[in-house]
Amino acid sequence: MPKKPYGIFCPTSKACEVLEPRWTIQILGEMWEGYSRFNEIRRGIPSISPSLLSRRLKEMQENGLVERVEDPATGAIDYFRTQMAIDLEPIQHAMANWAQRHIEAEIATGDRNADTLMWTLRKRINVNELPLKRNVIRFHFDDAESVYDTYWVITKPGEPCEVCSQDPALDVDLYIETSVEVMTGLYLGRRRLSREREKGTIFFSGDQRMDRNFDRWVEFSQYAKIEGIQQAG
Repeated sequence: MPKKPYGIFCPTSKACEVLEPRWTIQILGEMWEGYSRFNEIRRGIPSISPSLLSRRLKEMQENGLVERVEDPATGAIDYFRTQMAIDLEPIQHAMANWAQRHIEAEIATGDRNADTLMWTLRKRINVNELPLKRNVIRFHFDDAESVYDTYWVITKPGEPCEVCSQDPALDVDLYIETSVEVMTGLYLGRRRLSREREKGTIFFSGDQRMDRNFDRWVEFSQYAKIEGIQQAG
């Protein structure tokens, strides 16, 4: 709970006292995506410091939102949402839908952290829609403000995809040249792939099958197709 409650008995205010501390909703969002380890959660929220994340997780445990589970054999620690936190899913859905309809595209896609973008895309690549072999895809972002601007995605049938920020020294099947802004816009449904191809803001070179099926093997956000979404100019 915050140090100074609102002093209002309305249920919405009481909910805010639990959910308002900065990063609470974002941490729950990472857990919703299936991340349960400390470093995994922090990778998805790079702006939060380790000490603050540790403090928030402890507060969320105290408030009944998170359960901390330690493996007695390995000492590994996982953080899981409680039913209290799971019950927030409809609210999180509603907030995301509201943002897609009412927040301008330029603001929604304004972050330039390529590392966060690729960490998100890592779980959105459907290896079943790629050729049944090892595939190497190189992404380069010309506006990245993160440490790295180039990433290699490596996929193999039946295995989770791997994302590298260092050249793996493997033959590349598909090169993708774009910007973080455009790729984020495509992922969020704020931009249309056909239009960006025409404008030359995204460029593909290499395997034609992978090129033509890009929007099949990259699964965009579940909020990319809602009605009334604000499009980028």
